[in-house]
Amino acid sequence: MNLHEYQAKKLLAAHGVAVPPGDVCDTAEEAKATAGKLFAEGYKRVIVKSQIHAGGRGRGVFKNGRKGGVKICETTAEVYAHARNMLGQVLVTKQTGPEGRLVSKVLVESALAIDRELFVAVVLDRTISRPVVMVCQEGGVDIEEVAAKTPHLICREVVDPVMGLMPYQARRLALRLGLKSELIHQAARLLMGVYQAWWKCEATLVEINPLHVVEDIDGNQTLVAVDSKIALDDNALYRQAELQELRDLAEESPLEVEASNYNLSYIKLDGNIACLVNGAGLAMATMDIVKHHGGRPANFLDVGGGAKPEQVAAAFKIILSDPNVKAILVNIFGGIMQCDIIAQGIVAAVRETNLTLPLVVRLEGNNVEPARAIIAESGLPVIAADSMADAARKVVQAVPR
Repeated sequence: MNLHEYQAKKLLAAHGVAVPPGDVCDTAEEAKATAGKLFAEGYKRVIVKSQIHAGGRGRGVFKNGRKGGVKICETTAEVYAHARNMLGQVLVTKQTGPEGRLVSKVLVESALAIDRELFVAVVLDRTISRPVVMVCQEGGVDIEEVAAKTPHLICREVVDPVMGLMPYQARRLALRLGLKSELIHQAARLLMGVYQAWWKCEATLVEINPLHVVEDIDGNQTLVAVDSKIALDDNALYRQAELQELRDLAEESPLEVEASNYNLSYIKLDGNIACLVNGAGLAMATMDIVKHHGGRPANFLDVGGGAKPEQVAAAFKIILSDPNVKAILVNIFGGIMQCDIIAQGIVAAVRETNLTLPLVVRLEGNNVEPARAIIAESGLPVIAADSMADAARKVVQAVPR
């Protein structure tokens, strides 16, 4: 589950990470009032930032033709004008795709004089099953590009999850950032706070890019998280009731939201062959073999190991809500799940939805013979397949040309 920038900053601030003063606003009037308070406190400039679940907002373009989802302002009138131009508009960036995202909130905060831009992140390295803290002296840029062209600039510390990030590791990373001596201890404390935010929130990613070395209104240098991103582990949310409330359904695909209501794992893709499978590994293998035989998967859909007929019916409805779908492939291996239960769900779903699209079904495993009999006796125009390869070939051939 992704968080908005303003939400991520609140979580980081709760763990001792310095963030710019400001507030999130729903209207241009609120943005103007927030900016007025910041100017009254002595800040010379403020920044207005569109809040969507995507990066590249500063270089984004609104569908109405206006450019830039991030604007620096020197007056409350500018803040009001930019907030009014952003709110209620669709912003398109490299990460949103051509459809863009609707801006319903803006973050208004102080813009301090910048001395340096740095990068800090905590990620889960699945290859070693350990958290890794990364820092880089090149902040404010595409970190993937830095990793590809100048990987030596990225410094890593592998963390023992039992011990957590140790102070000596935080100091070592702070030194690798090339900071002045008076900022070393501040940076180490900030890194400890970032790691604690990652651990306590059960996140998969906490990223600050850029982390700025700035001059505050008193002229002192300090470290401030100017932009931040947090992605939470969906599988841990049942332990994080407060964090669940931060979910913004408007930022998610309606079909994916509907699937989550039935405990289905669904991700929409850009193909035209829908896949309904049990098990993530089998689902990925199914998409691969469809692609291998010249087809284009329309989705990833895992109904899980213990799906019930009503979940299968819900899965069919979600699949059919995608207008790009031209054929459906059901690939079920009955281990814990019984194939006959799935067959009952398929028959019920086809009848309930009045399905007219080609449907290829491959069943194998527990109670497969009764399952095949249920489908055969249903009288429905279901195309049976004996193997994954056979199913993939048949569904690709069944797609209307």
